Amino acid sequence: MRVSVSWLREYVDLPADLPAGDLEQALVDLGIEVESVVDLAATVTGQLVVGEVREIEELTGFKKPIRFCRVDVGDANGTGEPQEIVCGARNFAVGDRVVVILPGGVLPGGFAIGARKTYGHNSAGMICSAKELGLGDDHSGIIVLGPDVTAKPGDDARPVVGLDDVVLDLEITPDRGYALSLRGLARELSHAFDVPLHDPALTPAPSGTETPAYPVEVRDTVGCDRFTARLVRGVDPSAPTPSWMQRRLVTAGIRSISLPVDITNYVMLELGQPMHAFDADRVVGPLVVRRAEAGEKLTTLDGVNRVLTADDMVICDDTGPISLAAVMGGETSEVVASTTTVLFEAAHWDPAMVGRTARRHKLFSEAAKRWERGVDPAVALVALERAVRLLTEHGGGTPGAEVLDIDHVRPRTPITLPADLPTRRVGVEYPPARVVALLERVGCTVAQGADRLSEDPGAVGVASGAGTALSVTPPTWRPDLTDPADLVEEVVRLDGYDRVPSVLPTAPPGRGLTPRQRRRRAVAGSLAERGYVEVLAHPFVSPELADQLGLAADDPRRPAVRLANPLSEEEPLLRTTLLGPLLGILKRNLGRGHRDLALYEIGAVFHPRVGAGSPPAMGVDRRPTDAEFAAADAVVPAQPVHVAVVLAGDLDPAGWWGAGRPAGWADAIEAARDVLDAAGIPGERVEVRAAEYAPWHPGRCAELRVDGAVVGHAGELHPVVVAALELPRRTSAMELDLDALPPTPVTPAPTVSGFPPALIDVALVVDDSVPAEQVRRALEAGAGELLEDVRLFDVYSGAQLGDGRRSLAYKLTFRAPDRTLTVEEAVAARDAAVAVAAERLGATLRGA
Repeated sequence: MRVSVSWLREYVDLPADLPAGDLEQALVDLGIEVESVVDLAATVTGQLVVGEVREIEELTGFKKPIRFCRVDVGDANGTGEPQEIVCGARNFAVGDRVVVILPGGVLPGGFAIGARKTYGHNSAGMICSAKELGLGDDHSGIIVLGPDVTAKPGDDARPVVGLDDVVLDLEITPDRGYALSLRGLARELSHAFDVPLHDPALTPAPSGTETPAYPVEVRDTVGCDRFTARLVRGVDPSAPTPSWMQRRLVTAGIRSISLPVDITNYVMLELGQPMHAFDADRVVGPLVVRRAEAGEKLTTLDGVNRVLTADDMVICDDTGPISLAAVMGGETSEVVASTTTVLFEAAHWDPAMVGRTARRHKLFSEAAKRWERGVDPAVALVALERAVRLLTEHGGGTPGAEVLDIDHVRPRTPITLPADLPTRRVGVEYPPARVVALLERVGCTVAQGADRLSEDPGAVGVASGAGTALSVTPPTWRPDLTDPADLVEEVVRLDGYDRVPSVLPTAPPGRGLTPRQRRRRAVAGSLAERGYVEVLAHPFVSPELADQLGLAADDPRRPAVRLANPLSEEEPLLRTTLLGPLLGILKRNLGRGHRDLALYEIGAVFHPRVGAGSPPAMGVDRRPTDAEFAAADAVVPAQPVHVAVVLAGDLDPAGWWGAGRPAGWADAIEAARDVLDAAGIPGERVEVRAAEYAPWHPGRCAELRVDGAVVGHAGELHPVVVAALELPRRTSAMELDLDALPPTPVTPAPTVSGFPPALIDVALVVDDSVPAEQVRRALEAGAGELLEDVRLFDVYSGAQLGDGRRSLAYKLTFRAPDRTLTVEEAVAARDAAVAVAAERLGATLRGA
């Protein structure tokens, strides 16, 4: 939110000599983030003056209209003669007063102004638009000063256009909707500097009359619990918006449209109450406030034809919906250039309804931004009175005596607050009298308990407030105050966050990481060392993803948790596998020109607990019981941590040295082995078996087992999945459940032998269906303790071996810890290994 300091000073008596830095620090101390503080006077240097157009000569023969102007700038140019300026704008005439920057001046962005010859004429200076002065985005024409401006030619133009002000750019958190108004910010600054507040909402306003200003029926008093309206007749449709109002709107980032519309925006910024102006002559019949019917259509002010749902609130007349309530009005009832009868509406809408509607239609208007954060329901009549007065003052017209006020607002529920709760929660001494005083400054009504509170605001001691219960009723403009914790936060905030000591917790003894954290870091480090790049995907997926991944109807990964308030309606589910979002990232990078990719992610997946029901309601006034924790945990989805990798393109790059090696299913399986090794699982406890499991290719898929339990799968993706996701052929992937792995065993220190090894190669012929992993295990079992290492180094199949047969060649390394092995010992160990392979798997020595 952008706001000028001069406007703020109308509602709070800030010190006259207040430095901008002190103002910024005060806002930060109150919990309001300050994006920037801009002194507008410093953005334009040199002579910026008011000028009056004396002559205009239209230049012809150019591609665009050009005007040669003589502008009276008084004595600012040192000669008193009119300044000659070439200008392309056409929204001004002789006699208009404009803003001129003379040679030597510099506009925002470092644009220096000089004298030069252009279009065959000398031009000394520039007639400025709002965009050129940094006051807005309007570059369609130059600034023409209104009749209410009293400045004469040659006067400094900075005060006239608002360049003598300081502008604050603030970031308001979602729970502080009241701060999206001058009224709310002024109240906060009155607390910070302990100065008087001039609350514009205290202005007297007429209450509702028996005869309504316009016939209105509210059918949903939950979605709209207050609706007020008032008519102004005989408005001058040509009346311009006063320049001071335009400047404040432009500073706030709002475009000036017309006087009635500008007034509604001005009151919204001033009081925080969004409003709407209808052309009453274009409204057909009485107004009805209701939920939309599914499929109804409405063309909003931005020209978009929107299809409505039953969750949307609309304002209707006899022709149907004419406004998307609390978000944006419709074209059929908008104020136009001929409007003479204006119906002002100020209502109070359900924040949750507005937030859902804005997200559904992707329509985040300034009004919707305030409604979903909470608006004061008590300020509607004051806003109406303010808007009517501004319109009749600047646009003429006669306000109607009738005031519509349909009020179903429920009174605020008091909150019970132990007086010593802020002290107990924060660790800083807050005497009960101080707690009461701070809450009353916020606007709360505090009823004290039976115990007498100390009259001394400096009194200390928790005992003085022990047992005292305060009944606190929050003000209407603070819908965020709903429980004792919120009140404690307000006490701490207004008393000063700087009083809360920063105490770091004592680090526990040991390495500081849990076994689960160490395992996760080890796995991430291992994959990174092998060239995989870590990515972080959003955990949200679309309902169609399960079909794209080929998950069967009975697949446990198909049911997913649906979010009640998703960021995107297209992805309302939580992922049950890492592969979907990870493959999406792979596709995005391939589309941007990356050919060879090896990506990995470590993150949680979410499996719903079928039939778990709803979680119990738990407040913040006490610690939940163990039973409540257990009931809540029983509903929370299971969230195991998985690791997944995807591979596409060449794993080893091609170059002058030769062709590259494309990544394949074997590399995905090897990545799984690396993960298990990094997780501390010994190789003898890992088993790799052929499997069929979506979304992998049924003939190129392996399941990883640890101690006989399946912990993941790896291999090449199914061609149907690759085609559905538009990925390259042979794309491979792996996914393991890290939480399913057993604890890392204690690994004894290896015995290092100083004796030489005996190296023997052996080639075994087996059936194609026999996995190489089973052959390796058989060799290990038969070779005994002398076998130090076994490694597959060649796979061969051919006609000489016969159909359905292949040769697997292994390097066997034998070594004894206490002696040099003899040839006979090494050969005997080899023969024993081959014998076990032959017995278990029918293997035969190749060439035997």
